[in-house]
Amino acid sequence: MSKRKLVLVGNGMAGVNSIEHILKLSGDVFDITIFGTEPYPNYNRIQLSYVLGGESKLEDIMINDWDWYKDNQIQLHTGQTVTRIDTENQCVYTDGGIAQPYDDLILATGSNPFMLPLPGANLSGVISYRDIKDCEMMIEASKKYKKAAVIGGGLLGLEAARGLLNLSMDVSVIHVFDHLMERQLDPTASLLLQAELESQGMKFLMGKQTEELYGSERVEGIRFKDGTYVEADLVVMAVGIRPNVALAKEYGIEVNRGIVVNDFLETNIKNIYAVGECAEHRGIVYGLVAPLYEQGAVLAKRICGVETKPYEGSVLSTKLKVSGVDVFSAGEFMDQPDTKAYRYQDDFNGVYKKVLVRENTIVGAVLFGDTTDGTRLFQLIRNSADATELKPLFAASQGEEKIAASQVEGMAGDELICGCNGVSKDAIVQAIQEKGLDSVEAIKGCTGASRSCGGCKPLVQELLQCTLGDAFQAVEKEPVCSCTDLSRDEVVEAIRTMQLTTSKEVMNVLEWKQEGGCSKCRPALNYYLGMVWPVEHEDERHSRFVNERLHANIQNDGTYSVVPRIYGGVTNPDQLRKIADVADKYQVPMVKITGGQRIDLLGVKKEDLPKMWEDLDMPSGHAYAKALRTVKTCVGESFCRFGTQDSIGMGIEMEKRFEGLWTPHKVKMAVSACPRNCAESGIKDIGVVGVDGGWELYVGGNGGVHLRGGDLFVKVKTKEEVLEWSAAFMQYYRETAKYLERTSHWVERMGLEPVKQVLADAKKRQELIARMDEALSVVKDPWKEAIEEKQVRGMFETITAQ
Repeated sequence: MSKRKLVLVGNGMAGVNSIEHILKLSGDVFDITIFGTEPYPNYNRIQLSYVLGGESKLEDIMINDWDWYKDNQIQLHTGQTVTRIDTENQCVYTDGGIAQPYDDLILATGSNPFMLPLPGANLSGVISYRDIKDCEMMIEASKKYKKAAVIGGGLLGLEAARGLLNLSMDVSVIHVFDHLMERQLDPTASLLLQAELESQGMKFLMGKQTEELYGSERVEGIRFKDGTYVEADLVVMAVGIRPNVALAKEYGIEVNRGIVVNDFLETNIKNIYAVGECAEHRGIVYGLVAPLYEQGAVLAKRICGVETKPYEGSVLSTKLKVSGVDVFSAGEFMDQPDTKAYRYQDDFNGVYKKVLVRENTIVGAVLFGDTTDGTRLFQLIRNSADATELKPLFAASQGEEKIAASQVEGMAGDELICGCNGVSKDAIVQAIQEKGLDSVEAIKGCTGASRSCGGCKPLVQELLQCTLGDAFQAVEKEPVCSCTDLSRDEVVEAIRTMQLTTSKEVMNVLEWKQEGGCSKCRPALNYYLGMVWPVEHEDERHSRFVNERLHANIQNDGTYSVVPRIYGGVTNPDQLRKIADVADKYQVPMVKITGGQRIDLLGVKKEDLPKMWEDLDMPSGHAYAKALRTVKTCVGESFCRFGTQDSIGMGIEMEKRFEGLWTPHKVKMAVSACPRNCAESGIKDIGVVGVDGGWELYVGGNGGVHLRGGDLFVKVKTKEEVLEWSAAFMQYYRETAKYLERTSHWVERMGLEPVKQVLADAKKRQELIARMDEALSVVKDPWKEAIEEKQVRGMFETITAQ
């Protein structure tokens, strides 16, 4: 029997989700062809703001890659727009000349961004925010221009504005209403949101009606009807979307605002269906992903001939995550004469909760600052639950113990954990038990839970823990400190996925037990933030240890030790005279040659530090820092009769290559010209040993209290390869080690062979090096910079006051 020809017009989230359901139900029945206008496979449009802000690349937000289409025998035509439908002969035609017959046709043409018909809207620099191309245009603009304006204070506009802030642009949000997100939030939550975003640097022009965009060829600003204006060389319109119905309308398919469908997503033309943002059901067009996925599940069963309940509409819910700001809205959100509101507000911690009840039935909710109960509230609203169900949700807010120890334990099996993808509690539990899943990532890959917005990830994690029980507890988890129960990996993942950019955000969003943290977690969070966001994160100097703040090592008598950098232990008469003059001028009690081949000025008074650095005019040797301390070298082949390589040259290159790179703990290196190892390369974090015809690299050595010999890591032939492997090793250590974990402990914990396996991949080495170079691109010598700007005294006063 020949397969039915199924054609999908539109390669977006709603359409492809329908295909996923069809594959599960009757994958062998259909010969599937998909047409997409964009040149990419299916990607997650919800996460475009991560791409815009530089946190993710296109491949990171792919839902289904090229291999998925191939593996499921789907013919994908990218860069092809369907321009004609022959409904009588059942065939579609594209602008690229393809004619494709169909037995069943799904229209998932999505929507188009609405561009305000304003004077100047055609100027260069005026764009929408809808797809990857828009993101690329904004990223390119940010490299040349600095002032951006976003027209629209809704969900999409705020996400665009946050992304532009991450691109270091000066961002103003223009909104015609007095409150942000007026379709999802009440005035209280809206004002809280605005205040938080303003603290992040976002500017707001509320109640403004745009009259025109002005400029000659490129936009230069926006003029408002009240006579005021704002300068902008990039204008992003995010004022709404309109269903893309042109194709359907031209070929006789019934259209109102969207393509009109019944409760089974069928149009007025036999065998033609519509789903997603282009579809209008019972007079409503949905623009959020969860309703579109609910439609797709019903559509798939209808096409496959499987009995299904009709689609009767969706209860809307919205989650917003903008740099640590948690907002949730579901159902009704504005007080009405016939509703009763249950409220809780904690201005100190920035938490606001409101639940609306009508005739003792829960009909809506708004949460700000703490949205952990969002999924549960959404289920209660969907199920028209009784108001008595609210007590356990509000109990914790009032300082009482929650009735249920776990949020997921009290949920029914058919309740949705992941609203976006329609994944129930039972589906996840079944997958965990039958397929042996033991991580959130494994659950996401198997069931799709947390694949879209990611807001349900904490619930998935909690359900995993409840399902595995003692087996889950057997996985050892070491908290960052006593202020949190979260491990290093969990904190770093939250920083990355939630776009947290300050320690305060991390502590607030991840519910730190102790306000302001402690001396252990503050430096750790500052490091993790800088590692994840090397360019965007502004170093929090108050979180650093006193030695790092003062660029000197405090001694037991309260004086300080100053160590200028001497690359590879090689100096010259000018440097020595300068150091001697400084030692005389400031009456330094002791001048000592260190074990790392540098000169240490000991016993320096605190008040002399700024002028001493100014007189030295040398970079700091970072003898105090969680960074590269020194690269010790022997004299090498130029002078030693046993030397086989230029150890001094290699050592200086390494020291200059990694100078100023912050690491989880101090890092020491050494280069020896031969296996006699005069520079003690065998007990360094990275040790390099010259041999005939090349070099050996040793890693994980430690000459301290816990003596450990380095492990032979790799043998290479050239200096370039030494730098390449060393850089990749350093960055992998930076990205995976716990704060204050030496490479010796890290290698033992990770295992030498797994680390070797990662770095053996040339592509991964280059990716690691690229990320390290990004971190190094913003490294500055604070004392040097201050000296050049004649601001040493002011800087010193600021640092010592912290």
